[in-house]
Amino acid sequence: MPGERRLEFVGRSKEDLMAFPVTARQDAGRQLRRLQQGKEPVDWKPMKSIGSGVAEIRIQDAAGAFRVIYIAKLEDVVFVLHCFQKKSQRTSQRDLDLAASRLRSVARR
Repeated sequence: MPGERRLEFVGRSKEDLMAFPVTARQDAGRQLRRLQQGKEPVDWKPMKSIGSGVAEIRIQDAAGAFRVIYIAKLEDVVFVLHCFQKKSQRTSQRDLDLAASRLRSVARR
């Protein structure tokens, strides 16, 4: 499809996404596809604490809550920074720090 954004996984984000349960992984794939097409995911929120333009896709599955943190600020690329299962109401500092570190690595390119 012309004008479609490329999807680029940073660090271990692709392996982490592939470790999601099948239905959560499929939902994440559909939402990432929407981003590639220039649309918003169905359930998302901005993650300004990580950086400007960073957001997370929120996935609720029978196995729990899952998150895909990404930045789609550039016109032709969606960078997937971090994928994880959420264990508590609040996103852990470790997950926030990891996503921020990967964002910095993308910015240095």
